[in-house]
Amino acid sequence: MNKKICFLFFGIYFGFALSRVGASEYDLIYGMFTGTDLTLAWVMIAAIITGHIGMRLLKMHSGKTRKNEPIDLSIKPLKPTSFLGGALFGIGWGISGACPGTVLAQLGEGKILGFFTAAGMVIGTYLYALLKERYSDL
Repeated sequence: MNKKICFLFFGIYFGFALSRVGASEYDLIYGMFTGTDLTLAWVMIAAIITGHIGMRLLKMHSGKTRKNEPIDLSIKPLKPTSFLGGALFGIGWGISGACPGTVLAQLGEGKILGFFTAAGMVIGTYLYALLKERYSDL
């Protein structure tokens, strides 16, 4: 139970951080995609670099997970469906102004657009599960 409370607080902090940097603002996301305001792009680049450094340090320090399994940093092979999924994700992000993390921040801020985006994510995940079940090679 203690771990769940810790995760809850980290989630709340992450949502607050997303909200604070403006990641839940449609205008800021629009500015990033059009290249007129790269503030959010720089935030994402900093997060990617920080995550990369953290993973490398973790691998150098112990090289094992908590379950004593080796940490695998290999690149997954691309499938044709990866490009379709990436395109759908990008189109949805561009239209709605939210990705899975920011939609929760939008919901927390009471933005109605967040509700429709979250509903679209749930429906899309459900449709993917149906397709995955039917076509096992997805």
